Amino acid sequence: MTALLEVEDLRVAYGKIEAVKGISFSVEAGQVVTLIGTNGAGKTTTLRTLSGLLKPSSGRITFDGKPLGGVPAHKIVSLGLAHSPEGRHIFPRLTITENLQLGAFLRTDKAGIEKDIQRAYDLFPILGERRKQAAGTLSGGEQQMLAMGRALMSQPQLLMLDEPSMGLSPIMMQKIMETIVELKAQGTTILLVEQNAQAALSLADQAHVMEVGTIKLSGPGSELLHDESVRKTYLGED
Repeated sequence: MTALLEVEDLRVAYGKIEAVKGISFSVEAGQVVTLIGTNGAGKTTTLRTLSGLLKPSSGRITFDGKPLGGVPAHKIVSLGLAHSPEGRHIFPRLTITENLQLGAFLRTDKAGIEKDIQRAYDLFPILGERRKQAAGTLSGGEQQMLAMGRALMSQPQLLMLDEPSMGLSPIMMQKIMETIVELKAQGTTILLVEQNAQAALSLADQAHVMEVGTIKLSGPGSELLHDESVRKTYLGED
């Protein structure tokens, strides 16, 4: 079975500093796959490269059977790969509805766009209640919901989420993780970068542990959750 996303020997550098050092992994359709690791491990750089925001120095990325080498970021979105970035990057002066509409900037099906805006409100009812509110007035958790909803507006086959729980309260983090489970149940494939290793491994089908630009350990999320070295290093257990 061909994977939806295949990454082979990917290398990415910032000038002379190599941030990603020849990693390979795949994501099967319908899976949640997570990348965990400390700051500086290369996780965000990997996602930014997959979405076309950074150019790899070498390696091969294949999405849905199509090579992504040299494909610009907006074309990658149109192929079905969406990125909800670290830090959310919502448009603070625009309303919630306007932010969601911008997520559909490549689409022309007005009825479908309205249906997907409603889907975002169904996933995150607080956004529907405040749809005319400026996005910059939302709490951090609400902005994260909006960033995820905006990414979903492009109708992605694969949704990449970068640190969706960063800076959130435990209750809001739980809501975001429950939404990831719900999206998977609806058929969305997810590549998750997440500092909360416990939460990420608990819901991931497959997981990869990154250290200084390399993948050190891979396996089912449930197995790595109980791996002694992972528990010591990433879950703070002795």
